[in-house]
Amino acid sequence: MSTISGMTGFGRADGAHGDWSWSVEARSVNGRNLEVRFRGPPGFDTLERHAKASAQARLNRGQVTLGILAKRAELGAASLKVNQDILARYLTLANELAEEGATPPSADGLLSLRGVLEAPEEVDDADARAAVEAAMAVTIDHALDALKLSRDREGGQLLPVVTDFIDRIDALTAQAETEAVAQTDAIRERFTRRMTELAPDAPGLQDRIFLEAAALATKADVREELDRLTAHVASARTLLQQPPAGRKLDFLMQEFMREANTLCSKSATTALTGIGLELKAVIEQLREQVQNVE
Repeated sequence: MSTISGMTGFGRADGAHGDWSWSVEARSVNGRNLEVRFRGPPGFDTLERHAKASAQARLNRGQVTLGILAKRAELGAASLKVNQDILARYLTLANELAEEGATPPSADGLLSLRGVLEAPEEVDDADARAAVEAAMAVTIDHALDALKLSRDREGGQLLPVVTDFIDRIDALTAQAETEAVAQTDAIRERFTRRMTELAPDAPGLQDRIFLEAAALATKADVREELDRLTAHVASARTLLQQPPAGRKLDFLMQEFMREANTLCSKSATTALTGIGLELKAVIEQLREQVQNVE
């Protein structure tokens, strides 16, 4: 099983008890926090509380929609009763009409007359309804288990993608470290050439060049940014082994981008700027994938 889970998935489970049968469907999409929406059959209001508690026990983030489609079996012919009083009245009337020449009624014709057949009134037995409700609650749990499994499978697909982006950020940070060493020499050389062109005979020129170049190099020093990028890479890899990681990874993406932006602003060479821009592009791609992590 993956160490991370996604937030998109689907789960379904069916159940039955007595003359009731039902199916439960659970779906989820991305969400900053966990939000559960429930739609159940009339008369089973307490199921919503169970559904939300069951979802909270399994999931941490995402918008979850859970619905129950339930039906009750129709009463069969054996459950119908004949109202003898009404049937007797119809027979009396039919006999009177037959004496006057009318066609005698058939049995199925008599039974189809209004009031002859009666369905017993449904008695809402509290114990029976509680048993059905308990059985529905079990089916809700099964549907949410299936949803969790579906989200875990999505996490299994996300993990290598996220890991690859983190590896690319790590590699680009290493390239930036190499280029940053050359940046100091490039700043000094550029400043020396410029000062020599503007004031070749100025007294103490070499000392002035050394001091000014050192000051410029200090302002352009990106060591702190690179150290923090390296630390963020290590944190991201640790978080992938400590689910749920999605919310923490969201915050980490902001820190990644902050360091990449500062790196670009401090860059004094085209090569380092190019690395910084590529870093920003990869971090943005990683951020998009992190939006799918629970």
